[in-house]
Amino acid sequence: MKISRRPLAANVPSMAMGDIAFNLLIFFVILAKATDDSHLQWDPAETIDVTRAGAAKVSVVIDADSKYYLNGQQVGIAQLAPQIEQILGSTTGDDRRVLLKVHRDATANHFEPIIEAVSEAGGTIMHVLEEKRLKK
Repeated sequence: MKISRRPLAANVPSMAMGDIAFNLLIFFVILAKATDDSHLQWDPAETIDVTRAGAAKVSVVIDADSKYYLNGQQVGIAQLAPQIEQILGSTTGDDRRVLLKVHRDATANHFEPIIEAVSEAGGTIMHVLEEKRLKK
């Protein structure tokens, strides 16, 4: 004996598809902007008064071994200025912001060339610090 089945019709509302597409778009934009510098050994400097810098296209890091990283990729100091200039392109204003993350034990002879390279590229330096916590 053959059992007849009703055809299953699943209707997905078109408004739900738009919401799903929008959420996926936001997810991938956030994922694309995130830079992975978790492999770097970076212990930030501390200060008492910290203001938020916001997002930036360029991030320069000096790690515990005094190596330079541009957006998570190791780079030599000689290539820093041209690569920053290339990333910043023809942007203006806050889009020319460069986050500078310096290991707390780095000396001036390590971060001064970065300041010079960012200046040559026309960027604005935002030094990343960690807020000093008062011990109880």
